[in-house]
Amino acid sequence: MLRCVLWTYRQFRLPGWSTADCDNRYTVFSTAAKMSSFSHLVRFESEDGAVYFADLGPDADGPPSPGAKLSGAKTIEALAQKSEEDIVTVRRLLPPLPRDGLPIYCVGLNYRSHAKEASLDIPACPPLWTKPAAALASPGEEIPVNDFCAKSLLDYEGELVFVTSKDAKNVSASEAKNYILGYTIGNDLSCRMYQLPRYSAGQFFFAKAFDKFAPIGPSLISPAIFGDGSAFDVVTRVNGDVRQTAEFAQDLIFSPEKILSHMSQGTTIPAGTAVMTGTPAGVGAFRQPKSFLQDGDVVEVEMKKVGVLRNKIRFE
Repeated sequence: MLRCVLWTYRQFRLPGWSTADCDNRYTVFSTAAKMSSFSHLVRFESEDGAVYFADLGPDADGPPSPGAKLSGAKTIEALAQKSEEDIVTVRRLLPPLPRDGLPIYCVGLNYRSHAKEASLDIPACPPLWTKPAAALASPGEEIPVNDFCAKSLLDYEGELVFVTSKDAKNVSASEAKNYILGYTIGNDLSCRMYQLPRYSAGQFFFAKAFDKFAPIGPSLISPAIFGDGSAFDVVTRVNGDVRQTAEFAQDLIFSPEKILSHMSQGTTIPAGTAVMTGTPAGVGAFRQPKSFLQDGDVVEVEMKKVGVLRNKIRFE
């Protein structure tokens, strides 16, 4: 998720996430950070409506499909300790970790190709803003778009997302890798009209803060699997048509470590914070002709191992 933060100057509670999840989030993430065996984390709802965590192991190619049977634990602590696990059937996937009440951090203009298509200079540091917790949406969930948003040039932004494992403040770039729990993907849905200077005065929060405008998931892979990211890319499709390909090694400006270091200066970034690291070239606003999302469009964001994040747009 993350965007053309300066583009405007050129022109232009999740299902299944309980209060207990929020109350326990620090324990959840400190425990997860110590999971030496953690490699491929999924969170899902079983057929009886209970929520489980499962580690698919390093050889998994992606998340399970509905109907699959998994060995799951109802808390991440139990999963880490390999205790109290049950064999259950997956009804639907949820975002990989419980994160009630925490904003989502977003980075703008973090790909050279996106800066080029927007005719903007590369920024000296990562441009930042946030989305509220209510912007979160699950894999496979329909994205409700009211009439106000539907008329506001709705656009997609496929992005790499990382999640913090413990509270971070004044962290150096060299230390930052020790604060990253894992990597997933997201879609930073945006109403472009409200990024235009006339409406935004350069502030992008409103354009991106609508309910369920931040789908994230479907699984979380460990830093050991992700490595330096050179073996991965993020592909975004609209109705099966490839619109974006994020190639980290060639195109990314600020690494996740540099982003986390910058955003933690003088500021405590809580454990469990999701950070959307920016989007590459190919957004609808810069296509010729421009191509904005319509009712019924299906947006897919995909990364190897993590799987496909698929959401249908539904105008209300």
